[in-house]
Amino acid sequence: MKSRRKRMFTALLVSLTLVGALAGCGGNDSSSSGEGNTASGNGDSLEPITLTYFSEDPSTNWNNMKDEVGKVITQKTGVTLDAEFAVGDPVQKISLIAATGNYPDLIAAKADVGKLVDAGAIIDLTDLIDKHAPNIKKMLGDKIVRAKYSLDDPAIYAIPTWSAVDEKKIKADEGFELQHRVVKEAGYPEIRTVQDYEKVIKDYITKHPTDENGNKNIGLSLNADDWHMYQVTNSAFLTTGGPNDGEYYIDQNTHQATYHFRRPEEKDYFRWLNHMNAEGLLDPESFVQKTDQFKAKIASGRVLGLADPEWDYGDGQNALKAAGKFDQTYGHYPVTMSKEYKDTSFWPAGFDGGYGISISSKCKDPVRAIKFLDFLASEEGQILNNWGIEGKHYTVENGKRKIIPAVQERMDNDNAAFTKESGMGLYWNMMVHYGDGIKDSTGNYFTRNYPEMLTATYNKAEKETLKAYKAEHWKDLFPKEEEFKPRAYGAAYTMSLPNDDPAVILGAKMKDITWKRIPEAVMAKPENFDKIWDAYMAELDKAGVKDMEEAYTKHIQNRIKLWSTN
Repeated sequence: MKSRRKRMFTALLVSLTLVGALAGCGGNDSSSSGEGNTASGNGDSLEPITLTYFSEDPSTNWNNMKDEVGKVITQKTGVTLDAEFAVGDPVQKISLIAATGNYPDLIAAKADVGKLVDAGAIIDLTDLIDKHAPNIKKMLGDKIVRAKYSLDDPAIYAIPTWSAVDEKKIKADEGFELQHRVVKEAGYPEIRTVQDYEKVIKDYITKHPTDENGNKNIGLSLNADDWHMYQVTNSAFLTTGGPNDGEYYIDQNTHQATYHFRRPEEKDYFRWLNHMNAEGLLDPESFVQKTDQFKAKIASGRVLGLADPEWDYGDGQNALKAAGKFDQTYGHYPVTMSKEYKDTSFWPAGFDGGYGISISSKCKDPVRAIKFLDFLASEEGQILNNWGIEGKHYTVENGKRKIIPAVQERMDNDNAAFTKESGMGLYWNMMVHYGDGIKDSTGNYFTRNYPEMLTATYNKAEKETLKAYKAEHWKDLFPKEEEFKPRAYGAAYTMSLPNDDPAVILGAKMKDITWKRIPEAVMAKPENFDKIWDAYMAELDKAGVKDMEEAYTKHIQNRIKLWSTN
């Protein structure tokens, strides 16, 4: 209750500050001097203004809005971002921002927005959206209820930008990955279980222990660098039938939350990783290498298999494409522990409304900030981000948008440099946006992830592999969305909880225990695995894991209640 009162007081204080700031701006003053059309005026100004921005997501190709798309955005809005992206642990950075009071104008804090709410660092955006953001308001429609913070505090502290509206996901970018040359040499066998996956890797390494330069080939490499550990551990529920709900497994009938590592079937997944290590098929540096080292190994072509989302290893794969080593790039496979489970990569969460972008209580001009975000949410802004500039990046022929062939070639073979230069796709996580498979007012798709366009991006080796598996797209190999029950709570990991909540406090303890014990268990001698795992489970129990699960269950159930309100 104390935390609730604190947030109510903070929200009132911020609202009064905002009202005063807006009144002082003279936004509706039709002064003959024209001073209303300034950077701190009515928000419609194109006067240059720089807004500071911090994001928990990295952006390796950020070019300070000097890219081609960024220049157009600045031209249309007058806004330039002085942006900082997470390096290292983003949670620590958000905690520092909240503690010091040094708030950027815009903040994308993902699940850590609760820290900013408790500190009074961000404002309720409800009125700003209603008065100044018609594009955001139109797109969210009745889904705007999913942007509300909680059942007790129904303010909108973040504009949802991470989850796409009305998405019909077409592109497979998760699962387990194998180089095309590996499955080709194996004769394109079924890759459905971890045993299938392991066999093709083992057979290839047996025949080709080193590359052409005498360097050892690597069977499976993991990126466990700092927060990337989540990508390592997520595979445990993905291979055992669980949807991506972050650190919890949610029973779809009772909506009870379980710390997912406590599921017996997930123990079997980590035992399999332990086995891969004992067989010499797991990269021994998996738990000590840095992300740059991980990507460099991929770029070398020596890593035969991955269990990682494409956005994480993409830079390394793009280097292989740039070098013309297409047979060393990767395909996606729905690998599970056994055929009794389904890969859940395409289990839809619906519109989450969780992760997004906030306006700080110290923002120099909240109206300019919301109007900037509203432009990005407009049809023009979305097309600009996804397709670039007409005549430079795409043409319209017979009413259909088409990427210019020379541009497509650069996207396929030199994507990192092209993205930094063009800015296409760089602003995705700053904007409310429609998802794959949704068409705009001209009858064209908003995004470039639709069947015909995906086909155009496939290189020769990829097309050869897909043909061998009688598939047009990687998605064809995976269970379809319709095979899964809709989740009433969206994706659990997008919930933002108060900083003093038991689930947050205990969750930090569980993370510390897990991130120590998982590497220990995986890298141990097989005969010691059970002993280490049992000690891990006992340690979780002693640290209060059941109390954490009980607290999180209440939040899940409250979210379902909140989303059912109008």
